[in-house]
Amino acid sequence: MNVSMSDTTSLSVSERKQAIRQQAHENRRNQANKDEVSTRIVERFMGLPEYAAARTVMFYVDVRDEVRTRQALPAALQSGKRIVVPYCLDGELELFHLENMDELELGAYRILEPRKDLRTVKEKHLQPEDLDLIMVPGVAFDRNGGRTGHGKGYYDKLLQHARLDAPLVALGFECQLFEEIPCEHHDIYMDKVVTEDAVYPGRGRPAKA
Repeated sequence: MNVSMSDTTSLSVSERKQAIRQQAHENRRNQANKDEVSTRIVERFMGLPEYAAARTVMFYVDVRDEVRTRQALPAALQSGKRIVVPYCLDGELELFHLENMDELELGAYRILEPRKDLRTVKEKHLQPEDLDLIMVPGVAFDRNGGRTGHGKGYYDKLLQHARLDAPLVALGFECQLFEEIPCEHHDIYMDKVVTEDAVYPGRGRPAKA
């Protein structure tokens, strides 16, 4: 059963989001050829002019059924760009300057993340303001840049501090796209959403007065 706006109009925003998340999770689990399709999506991301222009790029490291990104990290590390990956610490996302795949290890829930012995190295820590381009995961998206994650707000907190001239580019399978993601005042629209079929221009963030 697919979720449409007509199915959810009587629900609150949070309830509508939850219904979309459930459908998106099912769609994503059923996505065929995840490795092959993910490669196409990440290649499209790395072919963007925003990627070519960026000096410091944040990649997320895929977990579970997300668009798989880890296979592209070795090439990104050889590109001459400063590659950054996030990890969760005490409910917040920290940013780590990744220089070698050996700096990653399997952590909790078998998530690939920076080694604990390197997290205290001062030079490895970056701030959101240091990022020139941000790759963003998510559970569901729309073609205007609307996004919903798992509902914990980790990325919302991080993206609130990103520079306005640092594009936010979400990666998703086409099956994660919905007619409209119901958004609240704290939600952040993406500048672009990249799938295996297209690059969709999003609303992005409003310029500050």
